[in-house]
Amino acid sequence: MLLFALGILMIALGLAVSIALHEVGHLVPAKLFGVRVTQYMVGFGPTVFSRTRGETEYGIKAIPLGGYIRMIGMYPPHKGEPPGTIREDSTGLLQQMTELSEEAKQYESSLYGPEDAHRTFVALPVPKKLVVMLGGPLMNLLISVALMVVLVSGIGLPAVTPTVQAVSECVVPADAPADVGCAGREPAPALAAGILPGDTLRVIDGHEIHRWQDVTTAVRGAEDRTVEIVVEREGETIPLEATMVVDARPVLDEDGAAVRDAEGSLVTEQVGFLGVSGTPDLVRQSPTKVPEMTWSAFTRTGELVLTLPVRLWEVGQAAFGDAERDPNGPLGVVGVSRLAGEVAAAEQPGFELREKAGTMISMLASLNMALFVFNLIPLLPLDGGHVAGALHEGARRFLARLRGRPDPGPVDMSRMLPVTNVVALVFIVMTVLLLYADIVAPITLFP
Repeated sequence: MLLFALGILMIALGLAVSIALHEVGHLVPAKLFGVRVTQYMVGFGPTVFSRTRGETEYGIKAIPLGGYIRMIGMYPPHKGEPPGTIREDSTGLLQQMTELSEEAKQYESSLYGPEDAHRTFVALPVPKKLVVMLGGPLMNLLISVALMVVLVSGIGLPAVTPTVQAVSECVVPADAPADVGCAGREPAPALAAGILPGDTLRVIDGHEIHRWQDVTTAVRGAEDRTVEIVVEREGETIPLEATMVVDARPVLDEDGAAVRDAEGSLVTEQVGFLGVSGTPDLVRQSPTKVPEMTWSAFTRTGELVLTLPVRLWEVGQAAFGDAERDPNGPLGVVGVSRLAGEVAAAEQPGFELREKAGTMISMLASLNMALFVFNLIPLLPLDGGHVAGALHEGARRFLARLRGRPDPGPVDMSRMLPVTNVVALVFIVMTVLLLYADIVAPITLFP
């Protein structure tokens, strides 16, 4: 139970740091561009702790489900009736939306005086607005990439190593049943050569062995010849000889997986056979693998976001019906915490401290990729909504210059407040649904 709680604490701390750094991604460029930032907060709700440094209040709030920085002048300055004035003839949806926009601008304008008008967010040129709003998501992307580098080159990725896990007793067809015996069958070349479990294959037929793919290539190319095999056993190098046999073995794809035909049967080829299996382990690899992993994580997360309405419907069916929960579907905070607790408390064979650390790092990398992609959705109150507004403003100003017309000024994002409120309500409903589903129909790593 203690390890389970420790796992939850670790993922919560990692998520909190990710959120805090996301807001730093907004804070730093905003301050560099001279925008007056009044608050930097991690969390929502009541303030637990805060301290003011210069003109900015830094603090932590009670609900650790996000964060924000508050910049003055997010909307164009109010130029109408005095603050607090509400028209009594407000009728119709359009009029009410206008009133909501005016009230928001009145409030924003009341937070600063004319001397700070040049320090507002709305006064920034479009490129600087984009830098400020993209700074947060890009910070999450950088965190995700950095964690992948640690995972790939520090912890290692699951792979089969040239250390022998098992030696076949005989030559068995690739498509034979698992319980087939060895009666009347030819002994496996590895067994006849004296290769033992625990030996590490170093050289096969003159080919140096560094990874399991090298073993497969050398053995299959040897056909039925007698070849020299060098193994390392208890620190000693031992030369052996093995007479290979040609046998029908599965065709392998570029990832080393067996190829099957349209009916699901193994596709085989006549190649050399030795009769050993490698040992699964975590293998450190070059950081050059990280770009491929990053793109894969980005596309998977993007697909999840694009299909989110369907995925949430499936989550609802699992939470309120008899449907199975998709293990690759969306998770809430409770679900992520539960998985982290399972990882920390797991007592599965071969799943030790290094494997647990790698899994936790992978989870945090995935969470940061999700924060990156999710925040790019072009809807307020997400960062992508502000990015879309800045791009619209830039396009509008560009077209005005082309036509020789006056500068139309900044886009009034306060007019999008009704949409913002609807999106915020949808996010709240989504959060509650995932919270409930994570409790009544949780996703588990170790059923």
